[in-house]
Formats: sequence, C-alpha cells, structure tokens
Amino acid sequence: MKLLAVRRLLRIQRVVIRYRLDDLLFDLPLPWFLLALRFVLPWRWFPRKPLELSRGARLRLALQDLGPIFIKFGQILSTRRDLLPEDIADELMLLQDRVPPFDPQKAVALIEAQLGRKISEVFSRFDIEPLASASVAQVHAAQLKSGEEVVVKVIRPGLKPVIAQDLAWLFLLARTAERLSADARLLHPVDVVSDYEKTIYDELDLLREAANASQLRRNFEGSDVMYVPQVYWDWCRPKVLVMERIYGIQVTDLATLADQRTDMKMLAERGVEIFFTQVFRDSFFHADMHPGNIFVSTVNPWSPKYIAIDCGIVGSLTPQDQDYLARNLFAFFKRDYRRVAQLHIDSGWVPADTRLNEFEAAIRTVCEPIFEKPLKDISFGQVLMRLFQTARRFNMEVQPQLVLLQKTLLNIEGLGRQLYPELDLWSTAQPFLERWMRERVSPKTLLGNLQSQVEQLPHLANMTRDLLERLSQPHAADPEPPYKKRKDDWLLRLLGSLHLGGGAFLAANGPLHELGHWPAGIMLAVGLYLVVRR
Repeated sequence: MKLLAVRRLLRIQRVVIRYRLDDLLFDLPLPWFLLALRFVLPWRWFPRKPLELSRGARLRLALQDLGPIFIKFGQILSTRRDLLPEDIADELMLLQDRVPPFDPQKAVALIEAQLGRKISEVFSRFDIEPLASASVAQVHAAQLKSGEEVVVKVIRPGLKPVIAQDLAWLFLLARTAERLSADARLLHPVDVVSDYEKTIYDELDLLREAANASQLRRNFEGSDVMYVPQVYWDWCRPKVLVMERIYGIQVTDLATLADQRTDMKMLAERGVEIFFTQVFRDSFFHADMHPGNIFVSTVNPWSPKYIAIDCGIVGSLTPQDQDYLARNLFAFFKRDYRRVAQLHIDSGWVPADTRLNEFEAAIRTVCEPIFEKPLKDISFGQVLMRLFQTARRFNMEVQPQLVLLQKTLLNIEGLGRQLYPELDLWSTAQPFLERWMRERVSPKTLLGNLQSQVEQLPHLANMTRDLLERLSQPHAADPEPPYKKRKDDWLLRLLGSLHLGGGAFLAANGPLHELGHWPAGIMLAVGLYLVVRR
C-alpha cells in the first residue's frame, strides 16, 4: 500500500473521531460482536467533551471534510427520505450545491491558464463570488463579449490525489471481500469499484461533460418536458466549461413551486417519463440526477418543464439489457413470477442449471407480500433490490453496468415521492414501456434493423470469401516445414570443402585479381555455396 493511501486512512480515522461518527454507529441495533468493538477503540478509553452539533450536521460535515467520493455518497442518501430520519436527510440536502467554495482567485488563475487568455478578454462581466459550489467543481456567473449570459464551471484543484487515495482503499476492501466471501464474489465488488473509478475520473474532464450535455440537448430538442442548456464550445477546456445560464426553481424548493401553483402531480410523472425515455428510447441517461442538478422552469407552471444541468455522469444500456429490464418489469408487476425466473436464467445472470420451480418460489415468497399494499405504496427501488437479493441466493451475478441505473432509479423515485407522495410509479411507467415494446416489433423498426443488416452484407461477403479461400487451401498460409537433411548432403559438403581448400591454395600463390589466377575465385565461391547450402 502506498504511503499516500496510508495517510488517507489516518485522515479518515481522524474525521471519524472528530465528529464522533462511531457514536452514531454504536447507537444502531448492531450484533453483539460489533458492539463489543467500542471497548477496543483507543480513543473511546478517555472522556470526551460533548458536541453541540446535531447528528445530521456531524454526518454532513464529516462527509464534506472527506472529499468528493464521500460527498457523492451523501448526495445519493439525501434523496432517500423514505429510508433516512428527517433531520439527517435535511442536513445531507446541503451537500447538493452548498459545499464550501475554494479560493476564487485560484479559480480565476485556473480559468485563464486553461483558456490562454485573460478573463477580461473573454467575458464582459465575471462574478468573482461563486454562484454555486459542489464536490467536484464550482460555478461562476459571467457574460460573454457577445452578450450571452453564461455560467463558468471550473474543476477544484488538487482533486486527483485525494480521489486516488480513496479509490485505493475501496479497491483494497473490494479485493478483500472477494477473497473472503463467496457472496461478495457474486456482486463483483472490484468491477463495481472499477466502474466507479472510470465514472469519477470522467467527471473531472469537462470536455466529456460538454459532449454529454450536447448529446442530451439533441435528444430532447423541442421537448415539452425537459430542457438542456447550450454549451459554448469555443470556451470549453478539460477543466473549464462555459454554458448557457438557466433561470429556474430548484426542484426541492417545494414552497416556491407551490407559490407559482405548479402542477406537482404532472411534475412528478414527467420526471418518471424523462427517466424511462432516456433509458429505453435513447439508451443515454443522466446518471447524476440529484436535486442540485435539476431545476423547474418558471414558464407554464401548469405544464412544468425540467431543466437538467451537470451531465458529467451518464449511463447507457445494451439492447439486451434494455430488453431484459423491460420484460422483467412487465412480468413482475403482473405477478408472473415464473416468467421473471425464466428471464433471469435466459439472460445468463443465473446459472443455466438453476431449478426453475425453486427460483420461482423464492421470488414469490419475497415479492408477494409487497402486493398486499396499494401499488402507490410500493417502493420501486426496494422491489428492485429485493429481487436482486433473492436472485443472489441462486448465485446470480450482479452486472456492474447496471449499478448507475439502479442508483439513478433510486434518485428518481426518492425525488418523485418528495414532489408528489401519491406518485404511482408503475402506472406512470407502464404506458411508456408498453409503447416501447410495441415499437420494437413494429414494421418500421424491423425494416430499420433489416436495412442495417443489409449494410453489413458486403463486409459479411468479404469475410465469407476469405473463409472459403482458407478452407480450400488449408496449408497455403502454413510456414515452410523444417529442412530435412538428405542422404547425399555429406558428399556435397565434402566436395565443397575440397573446392574451398583448392581455392585457398591457389589464392595463396598470387593475388586473385590477376588474370591467371581467376580459377581460385571460382573455386572459393563454389565451395562456399556447397558448404552453406541447405
């Protein structure tokens, strides 16, 4: 383990002690052997002054001090008010866009270094005080020389070493878990951390975020349900992003949304529609949809429109994964547990030798009690997690490419229930999924698939021709066989040696360039050929 990673572990321990997070942990109903750990922790052997901070504030400040990876974790938790006490959820909400900013002068210096020009040469106005500050970057309001109101996003300095240290410990924990636990191996924790590593480093590249935003804007061009701000590519760099400034109401500002008489039911339903549109229509979804990244337009509150920012993290699914999810959701909410079990086996996520009847019974046992409640009271995210928990008993391997989707789905559900607690997620999603499934087998879609296959025919024809040529001449490309000595080789070599000897004798009695001694040269050449030939 590198020294920096060891230093990071000591830093984490110091933060845990400073904010008494161990007290929060031991207040939980833990098994006796975990509760016994409090007697062996050295810092608990001495009396400590009580903290004036609430438990929510302690947790928020600790995550804030630990850096971007922990802040991201807090942002995810903040959307799950159905799982957290209200006081903790309220504090974690402050992690969305109220992380303490870094020195504005450092931001200016970094922007000028990235653009290669002075701030005054690019912007007619630049607000030195940050407009917002988050875990990875902070944002300043500005105006371009051409008059457009923009925001300038700049990456926090010195993030990579901290992230590298945190990831080193995450990888160590993941590898340890895989070595010690068969259940952990089914979850592929190392693959999950590897995916997260790629995601967090991608988020540090603002050119990638600009490209994601442009793609998402194009996908929803002219949409009545979502708007994505314009990117000004001329002023975008790896650590600086300049995009259109938007004006809206933060999605969690329920009081302001109520004051303008926003249709909250439609707002919640449109959030679900946007999510399923991105996942199933586009296979390109915003995977960081915490409340700090979502605003609501002030225009037409009776027909509310979302505004999405911060596209640093996006996800996508293969057609196979899309089909698997859609069919599972249909079967699950129709209580067709046999179909759910069969889909898991067919997809290869569960071993092919799994007994279908046993797997079906296990799924029914877990899921049937959920349907005793009204459908609007069913937690879609919890249903998904319980389904995976059941499947793990049958050696189901969790697919790392779906981790982002699960996280985003939990965010969307938590947000939707905040906006409109009566939200019926399934009845909102069902029409979209049914339409998507019909479109997959529509003549137009089948014709498009046929056209793409026809376009591949020349390539397939070339491959077929090459294959036939190899089959018709199976040994044409084989290397030459090793040389086999013939029985008369020794005689030729002996003759060559005699020529070399005679040529050498003639050469010793006079220079070869003289006319009378030319036979010596011929004898040397012939002798050399006979000796070295194969």
